[in-house]
Amino acid sequence: MISRGRVLAAVGVILGFGVVSLLFAGSASLPMRDGVLKLPGLQAPVAVAFDAYGIPVVAAGDRLDAMRALGYVTAQDRLFQMDLLRRNSAGRLAEVLGESGLQVDLRQRNLGLSPVAEAVLRRLPEEQRAVLEAYAEGVNAFLEQMTVPPFEFLLLGYRPARWSPTDSILLVLAMFQMLNGYEDDERMRTVMKASLPEEVAAFLLPPLDSYTARLFTGNMTQRSPASVPVEALASLRQAGGQSRAVQTSVVPGRKRELGSNAWAVAGAKTEDGRAILANDMHLDVGVPNIWYRVQLRYGRVEVAGVIVPGIPVVIAGSNGLVSWGMTNVEGDFLDLVRLDLNPNNADEYATPDGWRRFTIRNETIAVKGDRDRVVEIKETLWGPVAEKPLMGHPVALRWIALDPDAVDLGLLQMDQARTVRDAIAVANRAGGPPNNVVLADADGHIAWTFMGKIPVRRGFDGSVSVSWADGRTGWNGFIAPDELPRIVDPPSGYLVSANHRMVGEEYPHVIGHAFANGYRAYRITERLRDKDRFHETDLLALQLDTTAQLYEFYRDLVKRLLNESVIEGTPDLADVRRAVEAWEGRADSDSKGFGLLVAFRRTLAASVFAPFLQSCREQDAGFVYDGDLDTPLRTLLTEQAPAVLPDPARFADWNTFLLQQLKQTVETLTTDYDLLSPDDLTWGIMNRVRMTHPLSEAIPGLGRWLDMTDEEASGCGQCVRVLSGSLAASQRMVVSPSHHSDAIFHMPGGQSGHPMSAHYRDQQRNWSEGVPTPLLAGRPTHNLTLQPSDRGGAS
Repeated sequence: MISRGRVLAAVGVILGFGVVSLLFAGSASLPMRDGVLKLPGLQAPVAVAFDAYGIPVVAAGDRLDAMRALGYVTAQDRLFQMDLLRRNSAGRLAEVLGESGLQVDLRQRNLGLSPVAEAVLRRLPEEQRAVLEAYAEGVNAFLEQMTVPPFEFLLLGYRPARWSPTDSILLVLAMFQMLNGYEDDERMRTVMKASLPEEVAAFLLPPLDSYTARLFTGNMTQRSPASVPVEALASLRQAGGQSRAVQTSVVPGRKRELGSNAWAVAGAKTEDGRAILANDMHLDVGVPNIWYRVQLRYGRVEVAGVIVPGIPVVIAGSNGLVSWGMTNVEGDFLDLVRLDLNPNNADEYATPDGWRRFTIRNETIAVKGDRDRVVEIKETLWGPVAEKPLMGHPVALRWIALDPDAVDLGLLQMDQARTVRDAIAVANRAGGPPNNVVLADADGHIAWTFMGKIPVRRGFDGSVSVSWADGRTGWNGFIAPDELPRIVDPPSGYLVSANHRMVGEEYPHVIGHAFANGYRAYRITERLRDKDRFHETDLLALQLDTTAQLYEFYRDLVKRLLNESVIEGTPDLADVRRAVEAWEGRADSDSKGFGLLVAFRRTLAASVFAPFLQSCREQDAGFVYDGDLDTPLRTLLTEQAPAVLPDPARFADWNTFLLQQLKQTVETLTTDYDLLSPDDLTWGIMNRVRMTHPLSEAIPGLGRWLDMTDEEASGCGQCVRVLSGSLAASQRMVVSPSHHSDAIFHMPGGQSGHPMSAHYRDQQRNWSEGVPTPLLAGRPTHNLTLQPSDRGGAS
């Protein structure tokens, strides 16, 4: 969300700080964990016990007091993270980072999330506003008592402002932006459908991959994909070869779904009738982690799970009766509305009611060490004008996150759910980023449904940008809660959600067009189907599964290419075949051959597709073809129709073309990783987990103190154990609602954002190595009492 490079440039002035003074100030800002403190607004004392991992167990008389205490302890551990997140969302980074934060601020001010947050707060139910206000009281109590701020504030030379309820809403909007605030897919589809023959666009943008299709039909055998539209595709091929740089700019292979896995097994699939939920949410992980572990007790409620620091809602967790987990809905919740300008007045655009002037909003951006910037933002009745035109035309953003009716904290009510049906009702009525919600309850039942507001479209399906000027095209509100899909207690005894398409064509509303490849869901389903008696440790093992069947196709392709006659003519390729044959089908850090297959697949995607997409680049200079490309790529490589050979000027047939792509892949890997032989390349050399602090490169050597260890890692972008660069499981949870003592939890890093805290990285090893650790906090090692401000106690 925040560019580390921009942050680094802004903090160059800190080089004069002495290490001794920095360490002294750092130790002085460590939080207080024992004793008695005053907290204004409390109605009664609150006890906060911290275990050996620094996980707070908050025991309060009611929810609001629990939220006050939660705000206090979260700010103790994660204040800089909270402040950076709200600044990023509001477009106020340049205030503390200088000009290096300006580009992010310009983008965010164009969206106008601050006025949206204010509008959301005004519309929230009183109960939800009270929770936000109580949480803010707790954060602000810490700010008032804080004598030395965390070291990041010292480095950047400012003190954080008071926390407000709108700041929490800004963070909710930041989650929308992280999960579904992207225009790329609609831009890509609009250009492709305008530039390519209909049958070619349909082939390159298939609605289902083969794994998802098998899940829908229940037939786990391979499904035949659509055939290649040979004649239409051949007519598009660019004459002559393309450079590798051009190919990779058109087909970058850079998309990484921010998704997750969640599944549940019903009582019929366990020894004692308990239902078990497993959830691991995949995000770009950093330092500190996006999640903060909590355990809350108030009234009859006891909830354990994770929050986003700054948002007082347990996003994934369990209340002892119901457990819930989330995966992102890779759906379509943003439309680019094509704007028709008045040819006689460019300040007007067409609407169903005639020409209308753009609304102008002026934003002043404060820039540290430089002059303020004043920017003019154009808005329409549908939303702000996008920063970039599409195919030369201005477009407006119609996005659910900019609609106050789509944003609330309804998920708070999960603390009251007693059955999966109660939880379905909560999820279906909750605002927030649309998510798949997977549920299990204490009676052995399981369920799946959607949460969030999903638009009802009229006159179009949202896949491409169109004009809404005639009134026949647009949104008719959101899908009614009772009309959202749900599954309760399926006959199979299990449910799986892994960002793939969850509803078929029979569902009357459009959910999306670019869901994640169904391989992860297929692999999880395969494992759940083949076993009858599950325990929590079995489901953790599945979360750590590194089987990579998706790459078997490319392994077999390499083996066919490297037959005996080819190896006799090019003996160096014997090492390549040996490496591929050594691959055991997994993406473990010591797996040989797998890295070569990953790189070969990436090379093929660029070299096979790019020659046919020149017309798309001519329509829009920023066009890229990206996403889940395996279905059309496999079909092209299986059929190998001579008429669609990507580069016939240089290659006589597909075999020689593919062999050259393989050689080029090997040459690049050998150079990049300084290899003597391709079979020296283990997957861990290529696949390293990277978790960095935003300021880790501000001072030479600081990263060794702030970042998690850069280490070889198992998993891959398509594995159940997702791990690719910084994209990884941001948490793992396995829990049965009435058996919390058996529940398992992992997250990277630690509870604290303070590098001198014992809890800065103390959960990292368990997460990295998959060591089972409890969801519930352990024996208290520290005890803090929070007293109402008019009672006795020391501060």
